[in-house]
Amino acid sequence: MTSKTQIALVGVTGYAGAELARLLLHHPRLKGAPPVFAGRVDEKDAERGGIPLLEIHPQLGDNNGSGNLRLEPFSWQLLAERGVDLLFLATPHEQSREWVPQALKHGLRVIDLSGAWRLEDAAHRAVYNFDDEGTEQAAATQAQAVYGMPELNREQVASARLIANPGCYATSVILALKPLVAAGLIDLDRGIVADSKSGVSGAGKAPTPKTHFMYAADNLSAYGVFSHRHTGELLEQIGIDAAEIVFTPHLLPIPRGILSTIYVHFKQPQTRESVAAIYETFFAGSPMVRFYSKTLPQIQYVVRTNYADIGFELDASGRRAVIVSCLDNLLKGAAGQAVQNMNLVLGWPESEGLA
Repeated sequence: MTSKTQIALVGVTGYAGAELARLLLHHPRLKGAPPVFAGRVDEKDAERGGIPLLEIHPQLGDNNGSGNLRLEPFSWQLLAERGVDLLFLATPHEQSREWVPQALKHGLRVIDLSGAWRLEDAAHRAVYNFDDEGTEQAAATQAQAVYGMPELNREQVASARLIANPGCYATSVILALKPLVAAGLIDLDRGIVADSKSGVSGAGKAPTPKTHFMYAADNLSAYGVFSHRHTGELLEQIGIDAAEIVFTPHLLPIPRGILSTIYVHFKQPQTRESVAAIYETFFAGSPMVRFYSKTLPQIQYVVRTNYADIGFELDASGRRAVIVSCLDNLLKGAAGQAVQNMNLVLGWPESEGLA
């Protein structure tokens, strides 16, 4: 693929879709080749050629022609006529389960922001209760999926036909734990505790009683205890068993951002230098991870950026550590990571259009 690749985005109306549209419209390699925006359009809007993008997201207005862009009625014919090569899906899980197999049959490469194709183990996918679970088509599609975390699967992403963009909570916990587990430092028999907190946008744009202002404001609440759908991602990508981690997500009364505080025990006493060396080696060549050696990350440092920030503190014995991992759930946790994956697919610098 070259810089002339035509990209399409389905799902621009959501929070992650809006961020993805913004990033694509300002990507230096895509100047003069704006994405095709497609989705559900009612009959009246279809007659006028779709819905102007700026009616949906006025904040995307610029002096480079964004006022001429529209959300057009989705069809495979539309994508073929526009010469689309790469398709982003910022769609509900069930919609992606239906459309991804069709997209692959049409010869498209897909970056899917939903959880439809992230999980290899059927037991972990059970949380989604997919209607097509167990079918030959679903198995064939899943076999093509690559978990789209560049820091773990950079080479596989570059050649993949289907990239399953990771979940936001999962990204924060996996990046914090994978280096230490891979190095064999953590005493898994003692267990890991991952205490994660997310802003309200992590729940998506559709309103619910628990994301209503009157519930979320001035409040902090745990949810999805032992049942959150990102748990399977942690187990599969870190390479641990369910009995070896307790993951508890919480709802923060802020618009965006995730902070995960993770508690681990080491098999042998460690020093700050030995732990830091593990992280620095693991993330060498990963431009979107910032390692903090002298302080701890905070949400305010990462919000509206595509960075994942990681830091830790070690107790006096060197046997216990508290790891803090922060990211913006709509960027490194969704749209920004999707652009990282696009850059790899197209052979561009991984951080281009992001840093």
